[in-house]
Amino acid sequence: MEKIAFDDFKKMMESDVMSGPSCIEVEFCIDNFSEYDSCWLGKMGGSNHVKFERALYWYGLKPDGSQPYDFESFDDFVNAPVFRGKSIKEIWDSVTLYSIDGCTVDFMLPVYLGLD
Repeated sequence: MEKIAFDDFKKMMESDVMSGPSCIEVEFCIDNFSEYDSCWLGKMGGSNHVKFERALYWYGLKPDGSQPYDFESFDDFVNAPVFRGKSIKEIWDSVTLYSIDGCTVDFMLPVYLGLD
C-alpha cells in the first residue's frame, strides 16, 4: 500500500491509452472510509473489442457495481464529488494505492513517470 503525490498521479493518468490496446487500472482505498476499502479507478481508450474516440476516465467504487462513474476529462474526473460529496482531489492525502495495473505501486509508477 502506497501514498503518491497528486502530481505523480496526474502524470500517470496523462499516459497515452489511445494508440493501442491499453488502459490504466488502479486499486485503492480511502483511509478511514470503510465503504471505500477496495475501489478501482482508471483510464481507458481502447481494447481488442472497443475503440473510443477519446480517453475515458472511470471509477468503480463498489464491488457490486453500484457506484460506477465515467468522465470524459481528467478535470471532471478528479473534481467529481463522488466520495461523500468530496472529490478525489480534495481528499487525495487520504488515498492509498494497493496496485497499478495489477502490479505493485513501486514497480509500475516509475514506468508511468518515465523513471524505469
